[in-house]
Amino acid sequence: MLLNSNQIQEIIPHRYPFLLVDAVLEMNDTYIQAVKNVSANEAQFQGHFPQKHVMPGVLITEALAQAGAIVLLSKEAFKGKLVYFVGIDNFKFKRQVIPGDQIILEVELVKFKGFMGIAEAKASVNGEVCALGTIKFAIGD
Repeated sequence: MLLNSNQIQEIIPHRYPFLLVDAVLEMNDTYIQAVKNVSANEAQFQGHFPQKHVMPGVLITEALAQAGAIVLLSKEAFKGKLVYFVGIDNFKFKRQVIPGDQIILEVELVKFKGFMGIAEAKASVNGEVCALGTIKFAIGD
């Protein structure tokens, strides 16, 4: 493990119940592989769905965005900044994610100019893709 949850919280501002990255396995200037452990104790499962827990796709997308933010906010030039969603394109959800699953989050920064950028993101469970698409972001105060 490259970063644990305490170290992640030193980089991004997210906190429980909205911190969705548990560990970073690998990272360089443009790529990250991180982990989200899904537990039935998480608040979203009280209502989505009480009779059959399924992690909302929007939270899988948010976990990917947070992983990408870790790459960006680890850079000296962006420490203390915030990373904002400005768009998502071509996102597909291919598999349900349920409590007990461990999501592997992979994000590659493919374009960055000024304070705007684009990243390709993929989430998988046991080697099976559960979500993928393009995230657009902006860095600000």
